[in-house]
Amino acid sequence: MIKEFIQRSALRILEGSSEKGLGRGNLGVLVARAGVGKTACLIHIAFDTIFRDGKVVHVSLQDGPDKISSYYNVILSELLKVFQVRDDRETRSLVEKNRMILAYLNQSFDLRRLKKNLKNLSEKADFQPNALVVDGLDFSKTEAETFEVFKNLAREYGTEIWFSALSHRHIADASGSGIPYPCNRVENFFNVVLELEPANTGIRMKVLKNHTKEVRPEDAVLLDPSTFLTMG
Repeated sequence: MIKEFIQRSALRILEGSSEKGLGRGNLGVLVARAGVGKTACLIHIAFDTIFRDGKVVHVSLQDGPDKISSYYNVILSELLKVFQVRDDRETRSLVEKNRMILAYLNQSFDLRRLKKNLKNLSEKADFQPNALVVDGLDFSKTEAETFEVFKNLAREYGTEIWFSALSHRHIADASGSGIPYPCNRVENFFNVVLELEPANTGIRMKVLKNHTKEVRPEDAVLLDPSTFLTMG
């Protein structure tokens, strides 16, 4: 199953760049309107790391650990169905072993706490993440200095960090390079920017920025809304 997942992973869309993905020390962001599937796509990215023998820290600013864990279980069950695997205890065990969930609810998130938690995971649990996924950060209220700290954190821990950002239908602001609100004012901190849009038969993932590679209109894939695997 893992081999098939990697072949159909949404992140194959980034393989045309020199980095062949986001890469350690770099920041990436998924931009989408409400209800399109930002959290599910972040979990797909987490699976992509885990299935390549990497470790993931899932940072949630909106949902508790039990709810996030349930999201992972639901998407993994969908993946098992797609690949016609009745039950795969080995894969479920791999996910549990290589994923940690840190939840910061009721506006309790701050970078000092995150750095302390990452240090504790590294020193006390020997858990050093290859990727962080940060879900629920309000880009419209987050200062540029915060992303600068995240960038330094990614370099310090040798990890890549993925974010989700909520866009709005009624705000059409965009940078000169086409990066939409609310990422347009902080786009320089991001090496990869992906946009998710609803389509008739799935979710369309469009590349807006891929390191220094020239982005073309055809740099897009159609994704299954249940698994975020590529379709066709």
